[in-house]
Amino acid sequence: MSIHHDDKEPARFAERYIALWNEPDPALRRGLIDELWAVDGAQVLIDPPEAIRDAATDLAFPIPPLEVRGAEALERRVSRAYEMFVAPGEHVFETHGPATRLSTNLIGFGWAMVTRADGAVAGGGYEVIALDGEGRIRLDHQYIGIDA
Repeated sequence: MSIHHDDKEPARFAERYIALWNEPDPALRRGLIDELWAVDGAQVLIDPPEAIRDAATDLAFPIPPLEVRGAEALERRVSRAYEMFVAPGEHVFETHGPATRLSTNLIGFGWAMVTRADGAVAGGGYEVIALDGEGRIRLDHQYIGIDA
């Protein structure tokens, strides 16, 4: 998949990325990870949850970025997010706002966790994704709580 010549490709990529987080079948989730991410691809949570920030501050450490790298770690990360937020049936992830080509191999898009019953936004964030030459995720910077 290349985003070099198609202005709609960032939006299609964002839809596929979000579909991964909503996928109920573990084998299909793993297949999507293998399809979307480079072998050594990583996701970095830029602004960790408050409890982690507080613990680091209490220990006089700078707030740590959290990183998962490689298919197995990504699979655990995506599966846990699915189990926590989607599997109970209350929420689903959706793209939020336009997906944008930020530079040749860099795209950004917003997402929201919405309540299935009424579509209310319960949370969200913004992804800044660096792609390799084959269009796979090399580095995914996830910002929680940032509106698109």
